[in-house]
Amino acid sequence: MKRYDAVVIGGGPAGITAALYLARSDVSVAMVEKLSPGGQMLMTHLIENYPGFPDGIEGWKLADLMAAHLGHYDVDRIGDEVRAIETVDGMHRITVGGETIEATALVLCTGARYKRVGIPGEKEFAGKGVSYCALCDGNFFRGQTVAVIGGGNSALEESLYLSRLVKKLYLIHRRDDFRGQKCYQDRCSVSPVIEILRSTVVCSISGNDSVTGIEVRDVKSGDCHTIPVDGVFVFVGFEPQGDFYPEGLERDSGGFIKTDAEMRTSVAGIFAAGDIRSKSCRQVATAVGDGASAAHAAYAYISSRFSQG
Repeated sequence: MKRYDAVVIGGGPAGITAALYLARSDVSVAMVEKLSPGGQMLMTHLIENYPGFPDGIEGWKLADLMAAHLGHYDVDRIGDEVRAIETVDGMHRITVGGETIEATALVLCTGARYKRVGIPGEKEFAGKGVSYCALCDGNFFRGQTVAVIGGGNSALEESLYLSRLVKKLYLIHRRDDFRGQKCYQDRCSVSPVIEILRSTVVCSISGNDSVTGIEVRDVKSGDCHTIPVDGVFVFVGFEPQGDFYPEGLERDSGGFIKTDAEMRTSVAGIFAAGDIRSKSCRQVATAVGDGASAAHAAYAYISSRFSQG
């Protein structure tokens, strides 16, 4: 069984940063990521609020730059899926694919995925007109009509991206006011392609072999009607990824991991960073900060274990 001073699970901005800082501290590090490094960045067309890129940068490019930076350091890359974590005699034992590795400190950076709305037709038409990634699937709807469900930054940003491809876009939000940044709201409101439907919910998605329409309801009047669309993009928040967390790891009501300001969890030697952490702001910049803080705290923990013998 191979042992490391630290194992980082997840290769998004938090995981890459944590692995980078730990490697620079001259401890043995492995990073587990079953897919390509980058996390949610890979599904973001343009990142406009990460410092140092005044004109914005495409998500995949930023992911490649971060991965290339990490490539300068001695970090074992394990490209497989974590199946279980358990703590044995103060060491954290991680089952990855068909093997087991151990770590003195463990940094969880498993991220989050887009939530489902949970309406009739959503599951049935997933991949047949229902999507959770505009960058991945937007081109399939070039010149067509789509709906976007959501009111946060993701819904607004992805609507702006899709508006360059589609003929018509309905931006549907259940409240009067959007949660997303004002700059994105302003750009959506003046787009000739985007029609904003406030205080409106999607009741169901219909179609045959693929999506053909949605039924919507005005939450104030109760009026319902059908809108013909070719696709539906869902951006209604996030839910945590990962079902392999060890016993005793404290989480909030949404399943996100609770930490203190130093990214320490309720289990000694386990730290959490990025979107998997219980917090209100999930951005690339905050993920990077979390990763650095987690690595700093993990290194202090590893050092204390060494000093104990």
